[in-house]
Amino acid sequence: QITSLINHKDKPKRSDKTLQAIQRVGQAVNLAVGRFVTVGEAIANENHELKEEMSVACIEARRAGETIAQLTDVASLDHPESDSHITIFTDKTGVVKAARLLLSSVTKVLVLADRIVIKQIITSRNKVLATMEQLEKVSSFQEFVQIFSQFGNEMVEFAHLTGDRQNDLKDEKKKARMAASRAVLEKCTMMLLTASKTCLRHPDCESARINKDGVFHRMRLALEQVIDIVTDSRPNGENEMAPISIYSGIKEFKNKVEGLRENLYFLSKENLSTMLEVILEHTEDFTDSAYTSHEHREHILELSKQAKMELEQLVSVWMQAQNQKTKDLMEDLEVAILKTCQCMNELKREVHGAATSLAADLLKYHTDHMVLKALKITGVEGNLEAVAEYTCKLSEQKDQLVEMCRLLRHVSGTEPLEITCIHAEDTFQVTGPQIISAAETLALHPSSKIAKENLEVFCEAWESQLSDMSLLLREINDVFEGRRGEKRVYLSLPRPGKHNANLKALKPVKLDTEEQAKIAKLGLELHLLTSDVDSETEKWEDQENEVVQHGQGMSSMAYSMYLFTRGEGLLKTTQDLFHQAEIFATEGTMLASALHAFSDQVHEDDKPLLLLEAEKLISMCKQLQITAKASAQGKSATFTKVDACILKTRNVMTLLCQLLPLCFKLLRKNKAGNGCLKPAPPWKEDRIRTGTNAHIPERRVETFGIKSLENHVTNMTFLESK
Repeated sequence: QITSLINHKDKPKRSDKTLQAIQRVGQAVNLAVGRFVTVGEAIANENHELKEEMSVACIEARRAGETIAQLTDVASLDHPESDSHITIFTDKTGVVKAARLLLSSVTKVLVLADRIVIKQIITSRNKVLATMEQLEKVSSFQEFVQIFSQFGNEMVEFAHLTGDRQNDLKDEKKKARMAASRAVLEKCTMMLLTASKTCLRHPDCESARINKDGVFHRMRLALEQVIDIVTDSRPNGENEMAPISIYSGIKEFKNKVEGLRENLYFLSKENLSTMLEVILEHTEDFTDSAYTSHEHREHILELSKQAKMELEQLVSVWMQAQNQKTKDLMEDLEVAILKTCQCMNELKREVHGAATSLAADLLKYHTDHMVLKALKITGVEGNLEAVAEYTCKLSEQKDQLVEMCRLLRHVSGTEPLEITCIHAEDTFQVTGPQIISAAETLALHPSSKIAKENLEVFCEAWESQLSDMSLLLREINDVFEGRRGEKRVYLSLPRPGKHNANLKALKPVKLDTEEQAKIAKLGLELHLLTSDVDSETEKWEDQENEVVQHGQGMSSMAYSMYLFTRGEGLLKTTQDLFHQAEIFATEGTMLASALHAFSDQVHEDDKPLLLLEAEKLISMCKQLQITAKASAQGKSATFTKVDACILKTRNVMTLLCQLLPLCFKLLRKNKAGNGCLKPAPPWKEDRIRTGTNAHIPERRVETFGIKSLENHVTNMTFLESK
């Protein structure tokens, strides 16, 4: 609004409509500033240490808003301006000054409010730390119950504050680090409860004490990491930064090599050689790994050797081109650049294949959790010898998974995924020994219900992390194959005038800022629904199922439509959007057909409900197709059509959110009835064999679950009975 005021063109003739529009904008700015300042003043009254600074900034903002309102009070003017009344037309510099004052004072209010939020998080962390110290020292159950109840409430408060902060972070790396730290805190809260109970029940047990100390230590580290992110500080310099990955190294190296086309002198050959040397050093993580296949190792070594040769050739031609810039030499340089980049792409593909194939094999092999089951059984039996045997197997499994995470980090493709790999590595590294100490405690006290419950909690954390690794692997593959940035987008989009003869007469239109603002709420609802649909499809073991495939396709298209409401993504014009809506409706109709086929697999009692939902879907998709194909002439009619298309897409997605869990439930019910769950095939010959069927656990979302924390607090009464 301020920009439109500053940039308005002075015309000799000013219509009443123009004058009224200017006045409306000025009043709107003043009203918005008034509301903003009211909130700022309320914050100031609650925080006395910043009250004076905040009050001054609020007064400045209010004064600037009022000045803008006065200078734009032009609707009552006659066309020949009154000399006594200063307006935007007579004093445009006054509006510019007021706008600058307004923006600087508003920024100051925001910065001060941010300082208050940071202080609240630090205060909340300090409360949690103080209560943790009390929990470490308690010696009776009754005292523990009281203090843990207080601790639970403080953790819930911390969860709310840090959750809001995580949503506000713009830096994706910080967001990922915050999510990882909060996930640790959520899981450790339950671990702290059972580990402390076990220690209280068996105060002389060394393994129980080690188990409890490990949880407290990990929680303190996570709390410190949250504060480092919030305050943007790294006490030990840059040691928090992860080492460079092969992917990021190759990306930077290729950028430098391709930069030679524009400038032959912007870097030295030593610089380029050093960069390649660093990349090839990192490939040793793969070639030295005991878990890399012989074939992958040989290919990586061959490509490393080839990369050195290609760089030597490139440097040779490059040096010649610096001395004599002939056409032939420039062509030779182009060939050398292409061959070097191609070699690096092949190396990137090879390390990706090595890491992801290892991960897929390991996750498939460990999905039955046989070692954990064996530890629970032998622990309850009090069989110390068998527990020792299985703890060795778990240590081997931990080493495999840690190595897998390290290799996946090299090929993760984005910084947030890289951070997620580092978090996963840390989780396996820490949780493995904690399971071992919990199992040893149970073996020493086989009749202890608390020790058994404690082992269960740590095993669940391990299983949850394995489940999350399957999702992480899928995301890494999606990034590598170009299927997602923030989220997959629907790439087979028909372009206006290219695929449809009826579009020749239509002029593509973009939404302006005001129209985007109007449909922003609808777009946000669509975004949330796509997240819900993605969560539902990820639960399915068979990702090739037609229902899942169509659901994912619809979610991807709906996400593209959400991006359109923000003025982003592949859909650039309203005509793009209408095409996308038509394709979305077609995909929905195909899903309905898949549901009809799916209904043949379910029990007769469940069939009518599924078919009824499928008919609803067909009807809604037909309505959307009619709306998308309807002609719209003029700006107002086009916007109405956009609004209707997004609204009807939202309605279809809402129905899809109900359909997918219903299908999943019926599928599981049918499988349970037929007993057709398939065990996972063995990965190695020395696999622990039992008669139980394997299964892939459902996804556990690694976020700081406020509800789960609240449940910990409300369910504390059972402790008193013990």
